[in-house]
Amino acid sequence: MHELGITQNIVAIVNEYAQGSKVSRVLVEIGKLSAIMPDAIRFCFDICSQGTALEGAVLEILEIPGLAKCRQCGTEMALEKPFGICGCGSVHLDLITGEELKIKEIEVEELCV
Repeated sequence: MHELGITQNIVAIVNEYAQGSKVSRVLVEIGKLSAIMPDAIRFCFDICSQGTALEGAVLEILEIPGLAKCRQCGTEMALEKPFGICGCGSVHLDLITGEELKIKEIEVEELCV
């Protein structure tokens, strides 16, 4: 399960960015064509965040749909797999979205003194 390693990296990056502040929420974008299973990331997040500034944080995952553009006719089409065929018959597609893996937002708690 490569999602464990990915989740460990997400936690490490956010933990470093938080610089010791308590993290309350993390928003991650995962493309549907990325071969990353959001449910596995959710499962691993609680385990990987134990003992870090992210412990108890809410993980939100935004799944980005696959979108491609045909090189032959320029048509844009939704994709469920990282390959497909255009209505014009071409299989030469350029992926526009769907392969993302991004940490989009981090919410940290600030202490008011």
